[in-house]
Amino acid sequence: MPPARKRLRAYDPARTRTAVLAQFGNVRAAVRTLTPEQLALPTRLGDWTVRELVAHVGMALTAVDRLLGEPEPVRQDGHLLDWPFAIAADADAIAGTARRLAAEHPDLDAHLAETERRFTDRLDAHPGSRLLPTSAGALPLADYVVTRTVELVVHTDDLNAAVPGLDVPYDRQALAAATRLLADALAAKAPGGSTEVRVPPYAVVQCVEGPRHTRGTPPNVVETDPLTWIRLAAGRLTWKDAVDDAKVSASGERADLGELLPLLR
Repeated sequence: MPPARKRLRAYDPARTRTAVLAQFGNVRAAVRTLTPEQLALPTRLGDWTVRELVAHVGMALTAVDRLLGEPEPVRQDGHLLDWPFAIAADADAIAGTARRLAAEHPDLDAHLAETERRFTDRLDAHPGSRLLPTSAGALPLADYVVTRTVELVVHTDDLNAAVPGLDVPYDRQALAAATRLLADALAAKAPGGSTEVRVPPYAVVQCVEGPRHTRGTPPNVVETDPLTWIRLAAGRLTWKDAVDDAKVSASGERADLGELLPLLR
């Protein structure tokens, strides 16, 4: 678990909700175009097919419904930045559920439509302060919805990688929120001020123990684009490959983040 950290970044609940629904809508629109042959294609997620991956995308929203069905915790004992480091605990259950949902719902568009309806109904019925019993501890609903941007952006990228030419677009606000959450998670995992990580235009964080930079050009700088950063954080791209392919610029003796990535395990 990451150590104590600085004051957390604030997210506007209305904008986050809009971003989640926009990205989910982008996926729904793309899923309607998929042929049976495309749905049977393999993905980079082990033995999952595209059909199972789409079912899993729906789980990004049904998780909210499921957690709201649990008794509300007495107090908050988790933090938003704990979430990236806790999701591995759910991996086996998530895989089994995705396969079951894919088998149970031959009409994936209808399934996603119902998933979206239940999600919006649930958000309308509960305040953002309502606590949820997540794998990262008790978190407010508004914070947990921020994590949905990461799930949706990561799996949109998985879909695009699996189906040539699909090109599901990324909602700007969803991409921004996912980038910022994962950048802040890196700073929580490796607190310090010796290295500046830049992911323009969405995030800049200081991390890694060592001499703190105070003015001028930092001695250790890492810079990349949002999708490359998300792929690194999610384990879809290795640090070495990103550097070798010039997808990441890293300068300084403390600019190697290879041992800190991925964040989502």
